[in-house]
Amino acid sequence: MKRSILIHPDPRLKKICTEVPDLSDELRTLADDMLETMYAAPGIGLAAPQIGILDRLIVLDCVKEEDGPARPLAMFNPKIIASSDEENVYEEGCLSIPDQYAEVTRPKMVQVEWVDRDGKIQTEEFDGLWATCVQHEIDHLDGKLFIDYLKPLKRQMITRKMQKLKRERARG
Repeated sequence: MKRSILIHPDPRLKKICTEVPDLSDELRTLADDMLETMYAAPGIGLAAPQIGILDRLIVLDCVKEEDGPARPLAMFNPKIIASSDEENVYEEGCLSIPDQYAEVTRPKMVQVEWVDRDGKIQTEEFDGLWATCVQHEIDHLDGKLFIDYLKPLKRQMITRKMQKLKRERARG
């Protein structure tokens, strides 16, 4: 089921999410709903707080090739356990901050540990776009948005645009 995506500024986007104590069918369904919502948006990542749920759950799929097989990942309680000194700059966007993009510098490679939908602990090294995406989504779980990496003036400008967008959408 497709869910509604919160638009910044929303206080839920700034909250630190709680660990998922145990996997339930309800949480697996939530992960499926999040993937459906992400693909429909369209986006390459989505974190639970973006749909108003304050659990440590993210989904992502950074396969960009049209004919490439999709690689949907659902990560419960993801954490970065190692990151490279080498950095990458990507122009990031966010489904909670539509049509706004900015360059963000992050580690080029990260090693992430998470619990998969079967309750097994997984560890994988991500590089390039995948590394940027997983870091961006984990930031959401800690109440951090990509615009928090920007200079205050640019961040305020984007926030004002989002406030205006929310007013326009509320008027319908």
